Amino acid sequence: MNTHGGASSNPHGMSGRRSADEPDGADILRRRLPPAADVERLVDVFQLMADPGRVRILATLLEAGETCVHDLASVSGLSESSASQALRLMRAHRVVATRRSGRHVFYRLNDSHVRMLLDLAITHIGHSPVIGVAVTSDSESSVHPIHQESA
Repeated sequence: MNTHGGASSNPHGMSGRRSADEPDGADILRRRLPPAADVERLVDVFQLMADPGRVRILATLLEAGETCVHDLASVSGLSESSASQALRLMRAHRVVATRRSGRHVFYRLNDSHVRMLLDLAITHIGHSPVIGVAVTSDSESSVHPIHQESA
């Protein structure tokens, strides 16, 4: 209720008073959401990053550019079989791409969008400590090497 006598405005640019046939702010915002299928695909991509081994693979690809399964398994702490399975899953979601050279398959991040998303996530955790978790004086050691110069 507006107690100041006039129509109030909110951050979404909608007045506090509306007629019965006008959509409310939630209706307007709901219409601006991505389609349900796109939301589900986005959830799938973020779920790929919900596994420490896959995150280590992605961070390695961000740093190295292109790497074989053997090296990705070694760096991520996964068996080659587990690394291959993770890479197949990421390839199915178009997060990684491959290049074959003889019997070897090399993996890389699929495109600049994937690199940007991963880079932003790494930057975010470097600048945004988890609420309720103490920040130690050794916080620079948790900064990804790509961001150490800017940290």
